[in-house]
Amino acid sequence: MAEAKTNLLGMPRAELESFFAALGEAPYRAEQVMRWIYRAKVTDVDAMTNISKSLRGHLKQIAEIRVPEFSVGTRSSDGVVKWLAFTEQGQAVETVLIPDAGAAYDGAAENSTPARRNTLCISSQVGCALDCSFCATGKQGFNGNLSRAEIVGQVWQASRELAARGDARGITNVVFMGMGEPLLNFEPVLDAADVLMDDLAFGISKRRVTISTAGVVPRIRAMASHTDVSLAVSLHAPRDELRNVLVPLNRKYPIADLLDACRHYLRGLGERRAITMEYTLIEGVNDSAGDARDLAHLLAGLRAKVNLIPFNPFPEDRNGYRRPSPARIAKFQTILLNEGVATMLRTTRGDEIGAACGQLTGTVHDRTQRRMRYLAREGVSAPTRTAP
Repeated sequence: MAEAKTNLLGMPRAELESFFAALGEAPYRAEQVMRWIYRAKVTDVDAMTNISKSLRGHLKQIAEIRVPEFSVGTRSSDGVVKWLAFTEQGQAVETVLIPDAGAAYDGAAENSTPARRNTLCISSQVGCALDCSFCATGKQGFNGNLSRAEIVGQVWQASRELAARGDARGITNVVFMGMGEPLLNFEPVLDAADVLMDDLAFGISKRRVTISTAGVVPRIRAMASHTDVSLAVSLHAPRDELRNVLVPLNRKYPIADLLDACRHYLRGLGERRAITMEYTLIEGVNDSAGDARDLAHLLAGLRAKVNLIPFNPFPEDRNGYRRPSPARIAKFQTILLNEGVATMLRTTRGDEIGAACGQLTGTVHDRTQRRMRYLAREGVSAPTRTAP
């Protein structure tokens, strides 16, 4: 049986330099290869013309640049694009491009309006093991981690799509807010973040790469020794008894421990940087004036800003959750602002194509059987899910 080739996609620069050193090559070979992979979007070693023919021949024997296949993008009327990224195991995760409001990605360069900012929401796992009550991804179950090549490959493919349509800005922001809990796929996610920030690859600022977590406390602490990317925390409740229901991970890592880990991470950032607290507003659950005041009290003294996310419905919801009225959302935000908490309201985008926050499902061969259990409670058979 032939030995598997090393996939160079997603390999951080230091590791790629060690790879070439083991071949008896100079470190600058890593720089050359990274430019070909990420700048020129080359996947064929033979196209790397500034590398000797003999080295190219050797690389073809032991290495490859293997990029995940993308589906044709599904476009919403507000400019959001969703792709399926297919894994090597035949499953699919979802990747979402969110251009600035008013920009358009139309499938043809002449019909596209370039965005000042192109944010890409990427996945880190196939499904999710955490099963937050307001999120469609967790209802699909879980089947494993994405490799760093499958994570970086989402950005590689999306940036190539933008370039093909004449968008010179490319991907300006990346958020690990797609399918999965990034900190439960720790090493591949941090390797991917390193590549995203590397000037020889995508050159995205550390302030524009955001890792979101539901609150894996030990890994937040460990992050501080490895990176200083932006951190977002899926908080969603100001009290443990409520968060235990919305985010079951809270039973293992309660809010006090979570905020202490956040303070630890903040010590490694500049004084002007803050952590983003994501808060999904669900009518009658966590959107009262008292909830807003409790949240303000909880975050007092912490360098944090709140990102309010109106609940986005999804078919698998069995809790009867609803999005609050605009007036109720505005009241919640006003209370936080009056209490001195920097607060933003995330505009719902992409919901018509199932691409809004909490709606991503992909195609998951659920090894946890969670989806089967959810359906059994409703007395229905599991549908056959086929990746398009």
